[in-house]
Amino acid sequence: MPINNSDGNCSEKICIQAKKVFDACVKQTMLQQITVSISDVNPSNPVTPLRFVSAKSTTTKGIIENLVVERLQERPKYGRVQADIVVPVEVVYIDSNNEEGSGMGTVTVPVDVVMFLPEPSIIPYTIEASVSAVSPEGQYSQTQEIDGVTYYIFVINCCVTAILKVTMDVELIVPTYGYAVIPPCQEYTEEVCSGYFELPLFPGGRMGNGGNG
Repeated sequence: MPINNSDGNCSEKICIQAKKVFDACVKQTMLQQITVSISDVNPSNPVTPLRFVSAKSTTTKGIIENLVVERLQERPKYGRVQADIVVPVEVVYIDSNNEEGSGMGTVTVPVDVVMFLPEPSIIPYTIEASVSAVSPEGQYSQTQEIDGVTYYIFVINCCVTAILKVTMDVELIVPTYGYAVIPPCQEYTEEVCSGYFELPLFPGGRMGNGGNG
Protein backbone atom coordinates (compact mmCIF):
# COMPACT_ATOMS: atom_id res chain seq x y z
CA MET A 1 0.00 0.00 0.00
CA PRO A 2 1.52 3.37 -0.93
CA ILE A 3 2.03 6.02 1.74
CA ASN A 4 1.73 9.75 1.43
CA ASN A 5 5.27 10.94 2.07
CA SER A 6 7.33 12.85 -0.47
CA ASP A 7 10.63 13.38 1.35
CA GLY A 8 10.87 10.09 3.28
CA ASN A 9 11.18 11.97 6.57
CA CYS A 10 9.94 10.02 9.58
CA SER A 11 9.86 12.65 12.31
CA GLU A 12 6.34 12.30 13.70
CA LYS A 13 5.56 9.86 16.49
CA ILE A 14 2.10 8.55 17.26
CA CYS A 15 0.45 6.31 19.84
CA ILE A 16 -1.31 3.22 18.50
CA GLN A 17 -3.32 0.49 20.18
CA ALA A 18 -2.08 -2.96 19.28
CA LYS A 19 -1.84 -6.55 20.45
CA LYS A 20 1.78 -7.29 21.33
CA VAL A 21 2.96 -10.89 21.05
CA PHE A 22 5.62 -11.51 23.70
CA ASP A 23 6.23 -15.14 22.72
CA ALA A 24 4.78 -17.79 20.45
CA CYS A 25 5.41 -21.44 19.60
CA VAL A 26 3.81 -23.91 17.23
CA LYS A 27 2.85 -27.50 17.95
CA GLN A 28 1.97 -29.87 15.14
CA THR A 29 0.77 -33.32 16.12
CA MET A 30 -1.28 -36.25 14.90
CA LEU A 31 -3.91 -37.39 17.38
CA GLN A 32 -4.67 -41.05 16.81
CA GLN A 33 -7.85 -42.89 17.70
CA ILE A 34 -9.42 -39.98 19.56
CA THR A 35 -13.12 -39.81 20.35
CA VAL A 36 -15.23 -36.98 18.93
CA SER A 37 -18.85 -36.67 20.02
CA ILE A 38 -20.97 -34.55 17.69
CA SER A 39 -24.38 -32.99 18.22
CA ASP A 40 -26.55 -30.41 16.47
CA VAL A 41 -26.52 -32.65 13.41
CA ASN A 42 -27.98 -31.41 10.13
CA PRO A 43 -30.24 -32.87 8.88
CA SER A 44 -31.63 -34.15 12.16
CA ASN A 45 -32.20 -37.80 13.06
CA PRO A 46 -29.72 -39.49 10.68
CA VAL A 47 -30.16 -43.22 10.17
CA THR A 48 -27.28 -45.11 11.80
CA PRO A 49 -24.76 -46.56 11.29
CA LEU A 50 -22.98 -43.53 9.82
CA ARG A 51 -20.05 -43.51 7.41
CA PHE A 52 -17.30 -41.03 8.23
CA VAL A 53 -16.31 -38.70 5.37
CA SER A 54 -14.07 -36.02 6.87
CA ALA A 55 -13.59 -33.56 9.71
CA LYS A 56 -12.01 -30.12 9.89
CA SER A 57 -11.78 -27.14 12.21
CA THR A 58 -14.46 -24.46 11.91
CA THR A 59 -12.43 -21.55 13.31
CA THR A 60 -8.82 -20.44 13.68
CA LYS A 61 -9.30 -19.42 17.32
CA GLY A 62 -8.71 -22.15 19.86
CA ILE A 63 -10.35 -22.28 23.29
CA ILE A 64 -7.93 -22.35 26.24
CA GLU A 65 -9.04 -24.54 29.14
CA ASN A 66 -7.41 -25.80 32.36
CA LEU A 67 -4.71 -23.14 32.10
CA VAL A 68 -1.88 -23.27 34.65
CA VAL A 69 1.09 -20.87 34.44
CA GLU A 70 4.08 -21.17 36.79
CA ARG A 71 7.15 -18.93 36.62
CA LEU A 72 10.42 -20.84 36.66
CA GLN A 73 12.63 -19.94 39.62
CA GLU A 74 15.79 -20.69 37.67
CA ARG A 75 14.53 -18.64 34.66
CA PRO A 76 12.42 -15.76 36.09
CA LYS A 77 11.49 -14.36 32.67
CA TYR A 78 10.04 -17.69 31.60
CA GLY A 79 7.22 -19.89 32.81
CA ARG A 80 5.72 -23.34 32.41
CA VAL A 81 2.44 -23.11 30.54
CA GLN A 82 0.04 -26.04 30.81
CA ALA A 83 -3.32 -25.99 29.07
CA ASP A 84 -5.83 -27.83 26.94
CA ILE A 85 -6.45 -26.26 23.54
CA VAL A 86 -9.97 -27.08 22.42
CA VAL A 87 -10.50 -27.00 18.65
CA PRO A 88 -14.10 -26.79 17.34
CA VAL A 89 -14.55 -29.19 14.41
CA GLU A 90 -17.26 -30.17 11.96
CA VAL A 91 -17.65 -33.85 11.12
CA VAL A 92 -19.17 -34.76 7.76
CA TYR A 93 -20.77 -38.20 7.33
CA ILE A 94 -23.18 -40.20 5.16
CA ASP A 95 -26.00 -42.07 6.89
CA SER A 96 -27.52 -45.42 6.02
CA ASN A 97 -29.98 -43.75 3.64
CA ASN A 98 -27.00 -42.40 1.67
CA GLU A 99 -27.80 -38.87 2.84
CA GLU A 100 -24.94 -36.54 3.70
CA GLY A 101 -25.01 -34.73 7.02
CA SER A 102 -22.75 -33.01 9.51
CA GLY A 103 -22.45 -32.21 13.18
CA MET A 104 -20.33 -30.12 15.53
CA GLY A 105 -17.79 -31.42 18.03
CA THR A 106 -14.38 -30.63 19.50
CA VAL A 107 -10.82 -31.96 19.49
CA THR A 108 -8.57 -31.29 22.48
CA VAL A 109 -4.79 -30.81 22.28
CA PRO A 110 -2.84 -30.82 25.59
CA VAL A 111 0.24 -28.58 25.80
CA ASP A 112 2.98 -28.36 28.42
CA VAL A 113 5.61 -25.86 27.26
CA VAL A 114 8.07 -23.21 28.44
CA MET A 115 7.38 -19.66 27.21
CA PHE A 116 8.65 -16.13 27.81
CA LEU A 117 6.38 -14.17 30.16
CA PRO A 118 6.25 -10.37 30.52
CA GLU A 119 7.01 -8.83 33.89
CA PRO A 120 4.07 -8.34 36.30
CA SER A 121 1.94 -5.31 35.40
CA ILE A 122 -1.52 -3.84 35.96
CA ILE A 123 -2.61 -4.92 32.49
CA PRO A 124 -2.51 -8.73 32.43
CA TYR A 125 -1.15 -10.84 29.60
CA THR A 126 -3.29 -13.44 27.85
CA ILE A 127 -2.55 -16.97 26.68
CA GLU A 128 -4.30 -17.63 23.37
CA ALA A 129 -4.09 -20.08 20.50
CA SER A 130 -4.54 -20.12 16.75
CA VAL A 131 -5.56 -23.54 15.46
CA SER A 132 -6.19 -25.65 12.39
CA ALA A 133 -7.25 -29.31 12.28
CA VAL A 134 -8.15 -31.81 9.58
CA SER A 135 -9.06 -35.48 9.68
CA PRO A 136 -9.26 -37.71 6.59
CA GLU A 137 -9.67 -40.94 8.59
CA GLY A 138 -12.32 -42.03 11.03
CA GLN A 139 -15.20 -44.33 11.75
CA TYR A 140 -18.55 -44.23 13.47
CA SER A 141 -18.64 -45.83 16.91
CA GLN A 142 -22.02 -45.46 18.61
CA THR A 143 -24.88 -43.18 19.55
CA GLN A 144 -25.52 -41.99 23.11
CA GLU A 145 -28.17 -39.83 24.73
CA ILE A 146 -27.02 -37.70 27.67
CA ASP A 147 -29.38 -35.32 29.47
CA GLY A 148 -31.78 -35.40 26.54
CA VAL A 149 -29.09 -34.62 23.96
CA THR A 150 -28.20 -37.20 21.31
CA TYR A 151 -24.49 -37.57 20.56
CA TYR A 152 -23.05 -39.42 17.57
CA ILE A 153 -19.59 -40.69 18.48
CA PHE A 154 -16.71 -41.11 16.03
CA VAL A 155 -13.16 -42.36 16.48
CA ILE A 156 -10.80 -40.42 14.24
CA ASN A 157 -7.16 -39.69 13.42
CA CYS A 158 -6.61 -35.93 13.33
CA CYS A 159 -3.75 -33.68 12.20
CA VAL A 160 -3.62 -30.53 14.33
CA THR A 161 -1.55 -27.35 14.18
CA ALA A 162 -1.73 -25.09 17.22
CA ILE A 163 0.13 -21.79 17.70
CA LEU A 164 0.30 -20.83 21.37
CA LYS A 165 0.85 -17.11 22.08
CA VAL A 166 1.51 -14.84 25.04
CA THR A 167 -0.19 -11.55 24.18
CA MET A 168 -1.25 -8.26 25.70
CA ASP A 169 -3.27 -5.27 24.48
CA VAL A 170 -0.86 -2.32 24.70
CA GLU A 171 -0.37 1.26 23.57
CA LEU A 172 2.85 1.81 21.63
CA ILE A 173 4.70 4.92 20.47
CA VAL A 174 5.87 4.38 16.89
CA PRO A 175 7.38 6.60 14.19
CA THR A 176 5.10 7.36 11.27
CA TYR A 177 5.34 8.46 7.65
CA GLY A 178 1.80 9.82 7.76
CA TYR A 179 -1.47 8.38 6.60
CA ALA A 180 -1.65 5.72 3.92
CA VAL A 181 -3.01 6.61 0.50
CA ILE A 182 -5.64 4.03 -0.37
CA PRO A 183 -6.01 3.47 -4.12
CA PRO A 184 -9.47 3.14 -5.70
CA CYS A 185 -10.84 -0.38 -6.13
CA GLN A 186 -10.32 -1.97 -9.51
CA GLU A 187 -13.69 -3.24 -10.64
CA TYR A 188 -13.75 -6.79 -12.00
CA THR A 189 -15.15 -7.08 -15.51
CA GLU A 190 -15.33 -10.01 -17.86
CA GLU A 191 -13.45 -8.98 -20.95
CA VAL A 192 -16.03 -10.41 -23.33
CA CYS A 193 -15.08 -7.94 -26.06
CA SER A 194 -11.32 -8.25 -25.49
CA GLY A 195 -9.59 -8.37 -28.86
CA TYR A 196 -12.69 -7.26 -30.70
CA PHE A 197 -12.52 -3.55 -29.87
CA GLU A 198 -8.81 -3.55 -30.76
CA LEU A 199 -9.57 -4.41 -34.38
CA PRO A 200 -9.52 -1.56 -36.96
CA LEU A 201 -12.86 -0.45 -38.36
CA PHE A 202 -11.71 -1.31 -41.90
CA PRO A 203 -9.08 -3.69 -43.22
CA GLY A 204 -5.52 -2.43 -43.30
CA GLY A 205 -3.31 -2.05 -46.35
CA ARG A 206 -2.91 0.62 -49.01
CA MET A 207 -6.07 2.61 -49.82
CA GLY A 208 -7.21 2.30 -53.43
CA ASN A 209 -8.13 5.17 -55.82
CA GLY A 210 -11.67 4.19 -56.66
CA GLY A 211 -10.56 1.80 -59.37
CA ASN A 212 -8.57 4.42 -61.27
CA GLY A 213 -5.32 2.62 -60.67
